[in-house]
Amino acid sequence: MHAAIQVDSIQYSYGSHQAVKGISFMVAPGEVLGFLGPNGAGKSTTLKMLTGQLVPAGGTIHILGQAVRGHSSAIHARMGVSFEEKNLYHQMSAEENLRFFASLFGIKQPDIDGLLEQVDLLKRKKDRVSAYSKGMKQRLMIARALINDPAVLFLDEPTDGLDPVSAQAIQNIIRQRAAAGTAILLTTHDMMEADKLSDRVAFINEGLIHAIDTPEALKLKHGQRAVVVRVRRGGGIEEIQVPLDAAATGDSLKRAVDGQEVVTVHTKEASLEEIFITMTGRGL
Repeated sequence: MHAAIQVDSIQYSYGSHQAVKGISFMVAPGEVLGFLGPNGAGKSTTLKMLTGQLVPAGGTIHILGQAVRGHSSAIHARMGVSFEEKNLYHQMSAEENLRFFASLFGIKQPDIDGLLEQVDLLKRKKDRVSAYSKGMKQRLMIARALINDPAVLFLDEPTDGLDPVSAQAIQNIIRQRAAAGTAILLTTHDMMEADKLSDRVAFINEGLIHAIDTPEALKLKHGQRAVVVRVRRGGGIEEIQVPLDAAATGDSLKRAVDGQEVVTVHTKEASLEEIFITMTGRGL
């Protein structure tokens, strides 16, 4: 299977500051690749090169088998984009926004109601966007990104600052699109979201990719697993951690619970954020 997105050694600088330092990765059709890193790591610059807003100083980008260097109308027709900055027309309704953007793609009969129903905005389709909450605007941005039924979808911090209901609605749409075969690049500094949604994650910091793999593989390779036992002792609760990968795990666990009133027992693995900090020395 050909990669939907293929990036080889791309670079970009803002003056003397090198924001992206020769990174390479690919995204397959139906795959969600989470780009995980703190603000200023190079995530948004990479996304802008992929969507044609910036031209790489070096390296190559291929999307759907075609070379990309700046704007390409043929590729943009098959691409969906939602950036962190919301560039909606606030004096227009949601329906008018989507109809206008559909016209830019030459789509004469867009499924406006279907898209708005997906993002739970159908009942508010006639309302001006200026009256929308932040979560509603973000959901409309996602609907707009899907107006042309894209084969490749770029999402920049799609749930940043949203309430749990709006965030979950957007996460469900991302899963549905991936299941339908859309290649998705998701930039985020939310490690829990990346863990839940991504088939693979890339750790990016200071313009470099430090690791790229499945969340599970990264946690197994770089993290330490443990059993966490909480016991009632002396009127309080004491927490005991027993490493799972030690030679005498069974004996240690037996000693931890022997003669104690056990409140809870659960396994614990390293989070993506903990692994990111270990690898880069920097938090998210």
